Amino acid sequence: MSLLQSLIRHTRLLEIVGDIIRVSAKGVAFGDLAVVENVDGELSLAKVVDLDRDVVSLQVFVGGKGLSTDAKVNFLGHPLDVVYSDNILGRIFRGSGEPIDGGPELTTDPRIPVAGPTVNPVIRVMPSRMIETKVPMIDLFNCLVESQKIPIFSVAGEPFNELLARIGFQANADVVVFGGMGLIFDDYYYFRTAFEEHGVFHRTVMFVNQASDPLVERMLIPDMALAVAEKMAVEGKKRVLVLLTDMTAYADAMKELGVAQELIPAVRGYMGDLYTQLASRYEKACDFKGAGSVTILSVTTMPGNDVTHPVPDNTGYITEGQFYLHDGYIDPFGSLSRLKQHVVGKATREDHGQIMNTMIRFYSGAVEAQKKQAMAFELSPFDDKLLKFGLLFKERFMDINVSLPVIEALDLCWSTLSECFEPKELLMKQNLIDKYYPKLALSEAERPVLSEAEERGVVNIDKVA
Repeated sequence: MSLLQSLIRHTRLLEIVGDIIRVSAKGVAFGDLAVVENVDGELSLAKVVDLDRDVVSLQVFVGGKGLSTDAKVNFLGHPLDVVYSDNILGRIFRGSGEPIDGGPELTTDPRIPVAGPTVNPVIRVMPSRMIETKVPMIDLFNCLVESQKIPIFSVAGEPFNELLARIGFQANADVVVFGGMGLIFDDYYYFRTAFEEHGVFHRTVMFVNQASDPLVERMLIPDMALAVAEKMAVEGKKRVLVLLTDMTAYADAMKELGVAQELIPAVRGYMGDLYTQLASRYEKACDFKGAGSVTILSVTTMPGNDVTHPVPDNTGYITEGQFYLHDGYIDPFGSLSRLKQHVVGKATREDHGQIMNTMIRFYSGAVEAQKKQAMAFELSPFDDKLLKFGLLFKERFMDINVSLPVIEALDLCWSTLSECFEPKELLMKQNLIDKYYPKLALSEAERPVLSEAEERGVVNIDKVA
């Protein structure tokens, strides 16, 4: 529909407050689009953000600067929609839905509405398939499961965008849908070139709102990305991975809009519906019965590294775990995937569960040994082994630049354990040690004598050497 094909036309704005304009109108729905025509003939897109009887509040995409109260408002009679066809793969769009990559226009392609309802639970399938990212700290210790919604908690200055891009071009997904909110140009360019250089741009759709773009477009990015992802999963039966960064910028945009609407804020200036707004987006993650799936991986920065900040705090109640990124490493203690039990040892190898627990147990011991060393306590020979293991674990697994398929990562775990510990010190099931421990030439005399309970993995910690 042309911008000038309006259903309702109104003149004389009642009020202009920042980017918000108000006009008296009837028959308008929340979320509808409108075209604002200034006295000089310039056209601007706007969205209905509030209704108070006959007073309609609209947020102007390009802002209210330079608008006259004599401007005309033309309501289009429909909410925002987005192009959906096979032609959008390998394309980049802004928050208004217009392509910004210099490619051909898609005016004749079909369009779909954005911000629809979440999926009926009846057609949801229990998660059972793993998305391999080739990031060991995710694949080994906190698996990313299809249809999962999980954030990366981090702070400004951390390489969270680099991690997100790596997962995007390394994950075994059919389609990647990227949504960037408030990105500086360098970050936008980094994502674009990363996807191009690693050969995944042809199966990627990007929706980008840069820091200099209108604020209202920032709030539309998740809805547009998720609408396209859901359509691809349901009709195209694709395994879709949605990458969103940064959800704190999205929440800040909502706060700024609420202030302009003169709404009463809640905690730290954020609106009282913050949880609802975040949940309605995250709940789009779904494994569809008889079709594909939508998996959401987002970035949530924590101002002041404060996990009790309203955005990460509310996010933690909605999502199924989190990845903590600190000092360039994924923290093995703060990170959690609540769905990993659906795939560990089932979609992966039989030793995955035991290896995961053993590696974290030894790394925890290494951290304690480091504290003893820092306080000049005398270290035992076993402490020395733990310190060596801690260094190898951080270098081989925690660094986000390490890229390994999950089977190779499991083999590297066994190799690392064998460099630091004897088989009897592992406290693992003997059948797994016999099968996977690199020193396969163990004689019967060298093998520890275990009771029947210990063979089943029930170990008395007092027997640790």
